[in-house]
Amino acid sequence: MRMFQVDAFTHRPFAGNPAAVLVLDGPAPVAAMQALAAENNLAETAFTWPEPGRPGVRRLRWFTPVDEAPFCGHATLATAHVLIAELGEAGPLAFETAVGPIRVAATPAGYELDLPRFDMTAAALPEALAGIFPEPPVFVGRNFENLFVVLAEAGLVRDFVPDQTVIGRIHPEGLVITAPAEPGSGIDFVSRFFCPGWGIPEDPVTGSIHATLAPWWAERLGLTVLQAVQASPRGGRLACSVEATRVRVAGPAVTVFDARLHAGIAARFRSSAPAG
Repeated sequence: MRMFQVDAFTHRPFAGNPAAVLVLDGPAPVAAMQALAAENNLAETAFTWPEPGRPGVRRLRWFTPVDEAPFCGHATLATAHVLIAELGEAGPLAFETAVGPIRVAATPAGYELDLPRFDMTAAALPEALAGIFPEPPVFVGRNFENLFVVLAEAGLVRDFVPDQTVIGRIHPEGLVITAPAEPGSGIDFVSRFFCPGWGIPEDPVTGSIHATLAPWWAERLGLTVLQAVQASPRGGRLACSVEATRVRVAGPAVTVFDARLHAGIAARFRSSAPAG
């Protein structure tokens, strides 16, 4: 059994967001997938296999070091990269996921994810987070999985020093901070994402949050096509296109390594293997 590690939303290794990808023949025990994700200790480890009775469709599941994730963009991009660039599959690819169907197409600039759109609704800032920002937020909202805090300017996002203990108090939500980009930068907005309760102190580049961020900024900036930067230490750039019910998020990827699991470990991923 092969396991790839791919850096997503970057043209060069050791940047963007790393994800492990395993391409399986069929479903695997959840305990085995979770154990390998914990062993990898990456933001996400992705597992994909053919969806029974649906030619051309694959099941895709994502695991953080501590639990299964409901939605992940960068590991979806990484999985598409492995299938197309490493294993020679023809795109576009169709995945069935916990948030519904996701399609991925190869483009000259990398890969384009066709994601469901998740608009945020206004929310109050949780009491646990009071005082952690250098200035009062401009807006606070949430979607089905994360809290979004809009700050006045990009420098506040870039310079933010997270208190992981405090942010962990809002688990299972993660914390997204965002602001308009600097004028003349060629970027429309910046963001960062913290999710310590899921074993991810800071996610380097997060495709899934842009299914919410891109529509929010599109409405306020009067745009449907936007350029975004996730301003983590590794960093990454995302091209976003907003539609009525979908958001397209695009970027490149690069393979870092191609490993082979020991036969005894690989045997745990057979669907008939005992749980645990």
